[in-house]
Amino acid sequence: MSISGYKIVWLQVSFDLPVKTEIQRRKASKFRNFLLDDGFEMAQYSLYMRFCRSGEAAEKHIRRISANAPDTGKVHVLSITDKQYEKIITIHAAHEKISREKPPNFSSY
Repeated sequence: MSISGYKIVWLQVSFDLPVKTEIQRRKASKFRNFLLDDGFEMAQYSLYMRFCRSGEAAEKHIRRISANAPDTGKVHVLSITDKQYEKIITIHAAHEKISREKPPNFSSY
């Protein structure tokens, strides 16, 4: 059974957390580890992504993110469909080519 690229949801979590004190660094590290434990992959240092099989599954993870977010700083969660994510363009470095290679196809999961 194939899942539609319009039903799969990618969650993108970006954050700007204070790290001036030891306690703030510990909270930021705990949040990053939570994201990794919850199935997110690091795209950049403060940008994590994961796919969800449905909007309902995405909502579950959004609630978990909200419950585990530190009490200071900002956390943003963006939801996009797999079809939208297909159009991602990645530039690895200014001197390299722009990659229009499609992300992994999770429709077969």
